Amino acid sequence: MDWDKLRIFHAVASAGSLTHAGDSLHLSQSAVSRQIRALEESLNTTLFHRHARGLILTEQGELLFDATRSMSKRLEAASARIRDSEEEVFGDLRVTTAHGFGSLWLAPRLAKLYERYPDLNIDLMLEERVLDLPMREADVAIRMKEPSQADLIRKRLMTVRMRLYASPVYLDKFGTPTAADDMRSHRLICQGTSSTQVAAGAAMVQWLLAHDITSTLNVNNYFGVLQCVINHLGIGVLPNYVIETAPQLVRVLPEVESAEVPVFLAYPEELRQSRRIGAFRDFVVEEIMESRRKPEVPDV
Repeated sequence: MDWDKLRIFHAVASAGSLTHAGDSLHLSQSAVSRQIRALEESLNTTLFHRHARGLILTEQGELLFDATRSMSKRLEAASARIRDSEEEVFGDLRVTTAHGFGSLWLAPRLAKLYERYPDLNIDLMLEERVLDLPMREADVAIRMKEPSQADLIRKRLMTVRMRLYASPVYLDKFGTPTAADDMRSHRLICQGTSSTQVAAGAAMVQWLLAHDITSTLNVNNYFGVLQCVINHLGIGVLPNYVIETAPQLVRVLPEVESAEVPVFLAYPEELRQSRRIGAFRDFVVEEIMESRRKPEVPDV
């Protein structure tokens, strides 16, 4: 259905006159009449009864006018919100990140973001797969490597390292390893080397398994690894930010850790001026700065 014809129809229905509608639209009466006639032909119905005192909507015209009136109100509301958006943050924001970072670092902080921006609607998509930001599969991404896609604005947020952690209960029961070779007497909890994960994490797991570890528990995401470690099942390979979620954990073999994993925030160039993106970016940066001020987990 032609939007321009609907706009003209709405003006005629509101004014009850071709002439008055033409004046408001800066069109001649004949041009308005042609557009109405074309709309009626496309719908195969009559929209107005014509008489000497003006135009009266038919039943079909009333139905269409209800629809255009609703559309007009929604457009006016959207226009007002757009004008107000220079000062407000609202609407939908689709955020994608990895399962571990999303569930262990980002999700616990979202309550603070909602307190600040209660009209924000977040769609949090936890994916190991890299979503296509230029094709708008998501609005903003936090990734464990620098994005390679073109036309993205990117900001390096921090670095992460994979380390070994255990619960005090587990260590009291099974002892604390003092060298990598001691790991063969413990259960290693980790993502399997075939699981989708950062290369640094997989390399660390492969190095540990080379020390003849006989008991392992593989979980396909770090949230699952964390739950197993908290429940005293063994020593887990986890990103160092988990200590904020589980401060009771103890770091084991502090000399053993992965290479640095860079964490980047990225979003499409066309969203550079988005208030939602800016608010989310600034919030994440603030939270990272706050977390850096917290003490490290104790080593053993």
